[in-house]
Amino acid sequence: MKVLIALSTVLCVVLAKDQPRKAVVYLQGTSGASGNVTISQPSCTEPVFIEINVVGLTPGKHGFHIHEKGDLTDGCASTGGHYNPDKVSHGAPNDQVRHVGDLGNIAADENGVAKTSYSDTVVSLYGARSVIGRAIVIHAEVDDLGKTNHPDSLKTGNAGGRVACGVIGIL
Repeated sequence: MKVLIALSTVLCVVLAKDQPRKAVVYLQGTSGASGNVTISQPSCTEPVFIEINVVGLTPGKHGFHIHEKGDLTDGCASTGGHYNPDKVSHGAPNDQVRHVGDLGNIAADENGVAKTSYSDTVVSLYGARSVIGRAIVIHAEVDDLGKTNHPDSLKTGNAGGRVACGVIGIL
């Protein structure tokens, strides 16, 4: 695995020529949630920066994930599971073992607004593991980060239904 990541980094530097990349997601849901997510990455060897601005959520924490498919033909249900090219267990964003798509939770305030930003070192806009063309999904419930005994904990974080989603498109 480490050899594959090192080879991927070398190819990224050689082929991408360190051009900055930026992607955007326009989120829509059936329950009134909507918003946008911007993902930027200065070069293939640096972390992504994720900016989130969503309205219309229920107050509290909501699972926030990258899903494997950018297919919205059946709404958020057709986006598949969490993006997990390494076929590992679900985890928290800072865990050593986690899906690429495991981005934890976002918190909506009492007005249903979630506005936050952070960096991630596992997600990439470059190479074979790029998330461009995949989907971001906001879930109805809190993601337990794979830390409970619930049967879905190590697969989905037991984050419940899907309340909003959108395809990650390159800018």
